[in-house]
Amino acid sequence: MSEDEFWRLADPYRRELLAHCYRMLGSFHDAEDLVQDTLLRAWRAYDRFDGRASLRTWLYRIATNSCLNVLKSAQRRVLPSGLGSGSETADVLTKVDDVPWLGPLPTVEADPAAAVALRDSTRLAVVAAFQRLPARQRAVLILVDVAGFRPPEAAETLGMTTAAARSALQRARATLAADQPVEDDVTADAGLDQELLRRYLKAFEDADTAGLAGLLRSDVEYEMPPNALWYLGREAVLEHHIRRVFTRPRRALPTSANGLPAVGSYSLAADGSFAAHGIHVLERAGGQLSRIVVFLDESLFPAFGLPGTLPG
Repeated sequence: MSEDEFWRLADPYRRELLAHCYRMLGSFHDAEDLVQDTLLRAWRAYDRFDGRASLRTWLYRIATNSCLNVLKSAQRRVLPSGLGSGSETADVLTKVDDVPWLGPLPTVEADPAAAVALRDSTRLAVVAAFQRLPARQRAVLILVDVAGFRPPEAAETLGMTTAAARSALQRARATLAADQPVEDDVTADAGLDQELLRRYLKAFEDADTAGLAGLLRSDVEYEMPPNALWYLGREAVLEHHIRRVFTRPRRALPTSANGLPAVGSYSLAADGSFAAHGIHVLERAGGQLSRIVVFLDESLFPAFGLPGTLPG
């Protein structure tokens, strides 16, 4: 088989492999590197692929075991809410760089059904919960409950007996059930998502405290990694914006992350331009925002197709 023919067959699996590795590792950049390595390894070994399993199964096997190798020496990734209780006042922020923070996943899904599936399995709280599982339990759970493999297939992928895979799956499900992320009403409603996104963008750029207040649930959660502190409740979030965000001009562009509406925000720079500042991932419950995670990392912007600066 020619190289071009291999890439034609393998490339349709790239996006689902990226989401799979992201669920395993909690980092888009790490997942992207690992998927590229998986495809290169598959190409180099393709002459030894016997076809007993499908190409998809074979690629998942390479990718999953590569993830497990990475996880042998990696700390689990977290969000600020995984480190302590939220503050109900806009306390002093403390940047913490030595924590391996969970990151966002850029998403472009034209198919509505694919977008819903991606949203359900890559919500930040869900991916954070995956990170709390031991690596092999995590792999079995994601392979079976997300990627749709049967337990015997997952066992073969991981070099386990089927009984061991079923046992690991049972333990992983029990752990998640005891520590299940709150299931907000985040059912797909593209119209509502876009309306909330439009209103959020306008309130953000206009420094409109009342407009922002109307978007937030009373118990909204607001996180800003790499700051360890996170806010719980509408009043704390509004106080933060009044004291720190709405004190200088801002700009924002729409995007999508983790199957959800998102915003790339920009802050006024000394030269009058607007510099990349953070990626805001928005989750809603009903018609209001229940959770906002702002990833303060300008290096994420290229992955979202966003410019690093905007003109003044």
